[in-house]
Amino acid sequence: MTTLDLTGLATRPSQVWNAVRLVPLVRDEPVGDLRLHARLYGDVPGLVEVGPRHAYVSYIPHGFVATWTDDGTPAAAYGTQLSAGADPAPAATMALRFHRRTARRQAKDRLRFLPMHLALEGYLALHFGGPSVAWEQWSQRAIRQGLSPRAEEACAGAEVRGLADALRVFEIHPGQCGVMVYVADALAAAFAVPHPDDYRALHPTLLQDLYGELIHHYATLMPPVPDFRTRIPDARIRSLADLRTAAAEQEHAWRRFHDTTMATGLLDHDYTWQSVHRMGRFTLSRFLPPFRPKQENHIGEAITDDRGGIAYLKTFRLSENQVRRGHLLSRLAAHDWHLADTAAGLGIGEAQLGLRLESAGFGFLLRQDVLDGYRRQGRPRAG
Repeated sequence: MTTLDLTGLATRPSQVWNAVRLVPLVRDEPVGDLRLHARLYGDVPGLVEVGPRHAYVSYIPHGFVATWTDDGTPAAAYGTQLSAGADPAPAATMALRFHRRTARRQAKDRLRFLPMHLALEGYLALHFGGPSVAWEQWSQRAIRQGLSPRAEEACAGAEVRGLADALRVFEIHPGQCGVMVYVADALAAAFAVPHPDDYRALHPTLLQDLYGELIHHYATLMPPVPDFRTRIPDARIRSLADLRTAAAEQEHAWRRFHDTTMATGLLDHDYTWQSVHRMGRFTLSRFLPPFRPKQENHIGEAITDDRGGIAYLKTFRLSENQVRRGHLLSRLAAHDWHLADTAAGLGIGEAQLGLRLESAGFGFLLRQDVLDGYRRQGRPRAG
């Protein structure tokens, strides 16, 4: 397990629109031998085939195509492409687009992948096979089918109040290669790309990305957040050089405050990383948190170079219910799906664990008579 290192990406002063705060991420030197561009699919459902007999349906507004060179020479982005559609579907039907795998090589130096689907697939596949040992409490469905089907909910960025206006009116900084999106000063997502030209092309795709229910609620219910305005005492300023120095100090103070206070929920925790695809000196990976209940938890995907530097990054903040489900599954797997041992490890009774599984949506994994017994034990006694 390793932390998320954003070395090479520096924050700039934030910009605020109501409850939305955008913090630009700027590179001193762009990554020249890796480029990203978007492939737009439109607002149609997509069927992603992840194996010979496994697939899922999801909202897939766009894909990313990564292009790289093996000798370190600059790579060129092809630009945003609109997919060529066939004849329009009848008005009474809805189109369905098929995708083979979330990451698929299209040429020797080109890879198409579905942004955030790598990370979400990793979360949805968490201990997907179900009980590893057929203990007597588990239902036959749990033994035979595991956690299939497994579903989670999210909303598109266009449904996050204020985000569209913020992305439309905010300034894009020179050298900007990414952004950290906050809603009510809760970190919603981090997004970074290799090159400033890539960011300018992909900036609008933040509206098509997925965001969790917590972020949607915060954007709808929370009041505007304060803007952190810079104040430089004029008594210190005697020349233009003094003004430059004071401005640089304020920028440094903002970066320190952001990195040590606002972004700690993302940066100060260890993640479990899984490599998905090698691309020359780059590696496409996804990562999962340790699922800490009542704390900030993010899943994500990244492209790292041969020294571990982040060339591409996209994260998704889990809701508390999603964290709870991940925590329960991780604890069960750590104890070979033995309910009594897992309950002891959590410091609760076996009946309490059974009821937690039910409230988390995993009640179907337990035999009905076992679950009924847990309910009776958990029911308060009269008198």
